Amino acid sequence: MKASELNSKTKSELQQELLSMTRAQFGLRMQVATQQMTKTSEMRRVRRDIARIKTVMKQKEAQS
Repeated sequence: MKASELNSKTKSELQQELLSMTRAQFGLRMQVATQQMTKTSEMRRVRRDIARIKTVMKQKEAQS
């Protein structure tokens, strides 16, 4: 997910996106714990997407 895509979303859409990404992260952590994970790069991608979402949310908050 790109930051430019996130900038066009509203605050509530960003919150929903953050919620879905944290759920995805939890699911991936469970896969790691049960040794079922095949694509280890997914953890990194999800973690960075969460950081991007939080950054855009902070930027929008500072603009208000």
